[in-house]
Amino acid sequence: MAALTDGPWPETPAAFPDAADGTPLSGPVRVSTVPSGGAPPAAPQSASVPELTRADELRAFGEVVASCTKCALAEGRTQVVFGSGNPDADLMFVGEAPGFHEDKQGIPFVGAAGKLLEQLLEGIGLTRQEVYIANVLLCRPPGNRDPMPQEIEACESHLWRQIELIEPRVVATLGNFATKLLSGRPTGITRVHGQEQETTLGGRRVLLYPIYHPAAALYTPRMLDVLNADFARLPELMGREATPPEPVYVAPVAAEPAVQLGLF
Repeated sequence: MAALTDGPWPETPAAFPDAADGTPLSGPVRVSTVPSGGAPPAAPQSASVPELTRADELRAFGEVVASCTKCALAEGRTQVVFGSGNPDADLMFVGEAPGFHEDKQGIPFVGAAGKLLEQLLEGIGLTRQEVYIANVLLCRPPGNRDPMPQEIEACESHLWRQIELIEPRVVATLGNFATKLLSGRPTGITRVHGQEQETTLGGRRVLLYPIYHPAAALYTPRMLDVLNADFARLPELMGREATPPEPVYVAPVAAEPAVQLGLF
């Protein structure tokens, strides 16, 4: 048998019948290297999933906690009052708990104290749309009483998660309850207001800055001067870089010498 070569192919009449009607084919025969049938379908390209923005994550988290029943306050609320404002804010305020108007509208600090907060922000060139505002509790305590320890414990994880998502540079605590919770210390607002401290919140270093609650100035007008003075420092604090924590040196432990057991 003659060896096959790459070409050129000899054009000899074919002796093979046509597959359709059995008549002999005339003309040269070419061997096709194309497989029968249609071309295989192209592999589907995986659709790229858009990355969630900080606003998306906050919105999704707010929808989750809207049905929270972790404490008895859920029984008497009109609605959960989730944080509001700029999800990319460098400055975050944390108050105590929703009041009557907040419970009705579902937005923190919309009552008289909220109006004063907006005026204080205007005094330093900011609006509430540029900051983020939240509370220790998401539900209104009956009669605007003080939060109870078990209510704070049930609700604090919601606050931690908001801080973690927003990643603010400065967290200004308004009043005793927010200050004690976020500082982890029992010292009251009277002693620590206007004194910033570096701490870790939401897994990152921030400046914690205690301030009197704006409601204090509604009951004691002379407190407005104190509030104005404390607010005046906020722009400088927002521009300050938090110092990373000092690395902790752990001395290597020397290995103990091997002890050979006696045979007898």
